[in-house]
Amino acid sequence: MKVRVAVSAMLALLVCAGLFFFAFSGKDAPPARQYAVGDRLASRPSPAPAASAETEYQEIRWEALAPASWNPASVFEGFNLDDIDDGSPQAVQLMQQFLEKWNEAPANPDMDGKRVKLPGFVAPLDFGEGRKLREFLLVPYFGACIHVPPPPANQIVFVQAGEPIDGIGSMDAVWVYGQIQIERTDTESGVSGYRMRADRVEVYSPPKEQEARGDGQAGEAK
Repeated sequence: MKVRVAVSAMLALLVCAGLFFFAFSGKDAPPARQYAVGDRLASRPSPAPAASAETEYQEIRWEALAPASWNPASVFEGFNLDDIDDGSPQAVQLMQQFLEKWNEAPANPDMDGKRVKLPGFVAPLDFGEGRKLREFLLVPYFGACIHVPPPPANQIVFVQAGEPIDGIGSMDAVWVYGQIQIERTDTESGVSGYRMRADRVEVYSPPKEQEARGDGQAGEAK
């Protein structure tokens, strides 16, 4: 039996992290709290409207965080899977090399310093008093960093809440508003290529519902 475990893990990383998402629109998630592993949240088609004086934040999609020139399939370059057996030292070494490349996925310099709003799922890192969330990884698909391996670094945002957040837990769907910066952060759950100090975190609702309510404007962290 050849590297079935290693290969399946690699494929899970690529599919869930959105290798195919860069080629087509992908699968939008069903209504809240009915998510399955790999589901993504609906957002406006690219390009989204630019930030204005009224909104202050530009809504972006996750693919905007990866440089247009970056090819996720490039992580396979140089790997030869033909003669490696499951559980062998070579398989373990191969997986480690693969993850190192995944963690080095480049950020998009055009995003550095922009004030954005981005939908995603919460992978908690730190809770404060009263189980209020203080730090988390924002990830593009349900289950990332919790139920399945993490996405590449350019698809993970390390978020620090301006004020501890009540009522938000693991894999909850949220909108995050704030200034995004290119900065690597190594955590036990994954390596992020971006950092954001959140001005505002709110429970996710699709863009059309936000428009109907008049949401999406700048606000205090909550």
